[in-house]
Amino acid sequence: MQRLGHVLHVSSSQNLILRAEATPKIGSRVVDENLKSIGTILDVFGPVASPYISVKPIISKLQDSIGITLYMIPSSRRRKEKRKRGR
Repeated sequence: MQRLGHVLHVSSSQNLILRAEATPKIGSRVVDENLKSIGTILDVFGPVASPYISVKPIISKLQDSIGITLYMIPSSRRRKEKRKRGR
């Protein structure tokens, strides 16, 4: 579990916006301090030095989440590497 940051606001598309405290992976699960599932990381945008994170929520009361700290649980899916065959 890795700390992502505090929820700054809710976007017009109903996503939670955070300032990143860690380097997130898109598709990772996002939880609160009680390990309650909040959503998944949808996008990382903004300046490289201090990017923002967009989280697609699965909760209904979005305004209640403003100011809380969220955490990331990296996805357990691993990509299978494709090997190129030498000819």
